[in-house]
Amino acid sequence: MAVALFDLDGTLTDPKEGITRSVQYALSAHGIDVDDLDTLVPYIGPPLRQSFMTLGRLSEADATRAVARYREYFSDTGIFQNRVYPGIPVCLQTLTASGWRLAVATSKPTVFAERILEHFSLRQFFELVAGSELDGSRVHKHEVIAYALDAMSVAPDRASVMIGDREHDVIGAKQVGLTAIGVAWGYGGRSELARAGADRIVEDVAGLAPELESLGNS
Repeated sequence: MAVALFDLDGTLTDPKEGITRSVQYALSAHGIDVDDLDTLVPYIGPPLRQSFMTLGRLSEADATRAVARYREYFSDTGIFQNRVYPGIPVCLQTLTASGWRLAVATSKPTVFAERILEHFSLRQFFELVAGSELDGSRVHKHEVIAYALDAMSVAPDRASVMIGDREHDVIGAKQVGLTAIGVAWGYGGRSELARAGADRIVEDVAGLAPELESLGNS
């Protein structure tokens, strides 16, 4: 039975408002005031602590404090400033009906991912939700993917796929040995996904289930 791992942010849901407002809140505690939330879009997808260091130019210690500050806003408010991409529920239903085993593999802490999926009535489609830990462990995508496959008792090979919108999803899939499917409706864009080496890039949600079905039949 085929296995498909899905990224969450930028793939299943559009978390732009919640994540950017949470980042804005966190940066303000370090004297960095950001009025244009669009400039914080690059924070969507990669591990958060890493982003505070590379994008926010915070020290390692300040980045750790920024993550804690981020979660103050996100855990109560930002988590639900989010929306499901149109067509995702139908896509997931189609895949499960076709016999695919589905799981979520995200760099977001598992506890937050579970709450989001339950809130938007998507949890029912997934056998497993694999994310990072609140203590900062298992944040890199290849670690999350490997953990998910192990938990599902699936050997990593090209028959299994990782689906995501950022280069981290593609690179993580390649490191573990999975087929990498990039989705162009998220925050990485076609050029980023192509540079990272995505095996296939899907332009819209309607095309995802047919693309996976074609893989399963090839």
